[in-house]
Amino acid sequence: MQVLEREFSADSVSYLLLDANSGVLLASHWENSGKPIPLGSLVKPFTALAYAGAHDFRYPIYECRGQANGCWQVRPHGKLDIVSAISVSCNSYFRSLAESVTSEQLLPVTRTFDLESPEANFTGPNLIGLGERWKISPVRMARAYLELYRRRDQPGVQEILAGMLQSAQRGTGAAVGHALKHSEALVKTGTAPCTHAPHAPGDGFVVALAPAQAPEIVLMVRVHGVAGAKAAETAGRMLSRMEE
Repeated sequence: MQVLEREFSADSVSYLLLDANSGVLLASHWENSGKPIPLGSLVKPFTALAYAGAHDFRYPIYECRGQANGCWQVRPHGKLDIVSAISVSCNSYFRSLAESVTSEQLLPVTRTFDLESPEANFTGPNLIGLGERWKISPVRMARAYLELYRRRDQPGVQEILAGMLQSAQRGTGAAVGHALKHSEALVKTGTAPCTHAPHAPGDGFVVALAPAQAPEIVLMVRVHGVAGAKAAETAGRMLSRMEE
């Protein structure tokens, strides 16, 4: 914990470190971490669970054609299942999935994971982290991912965790996987509008649970002015230093 305070105290970096067994906050460098803010693609797993609950916990297969049909990546991701869609955080896949998610389907998920609900009259894109109509406090989101792991044996959850593992291996969270030498991590990245000064076009977010097989810590990171995949580099350095 001291290494984080010593080496990652820049204003451009915010972080929360939680004990995975108790959920207790071990270290924090995040002003107003209880204030709801847009968290980008970090919401995708929870929207996916709302969809799954209404479809016998069967996730769709979808072919991403890239930016032409609403993805953040210009080139197509190609045919995706939920595991690979989580790994690369494909907007196109989740746009398609979110189109059929209603507030009635989402409410049980937000209650289960103690998350704030989206604003009224939300749209499908809001449910995948686009825009600012679904704001969640960072500390609640960090604990929601911990709860997600605790529910790993429940329907629909294992596929999401598999996607987070794949993200750290070769997806948007690969910088975390590359940084760790002695273990693996479960990672989800996101990019969202900047909500703090100085203003930037967006901020990158990362949630990482490590080690992947039996998490001991949950690390949530925000890096000012970068995308989520770039923020994963900072999260990777932090976890690597704690691993030493």
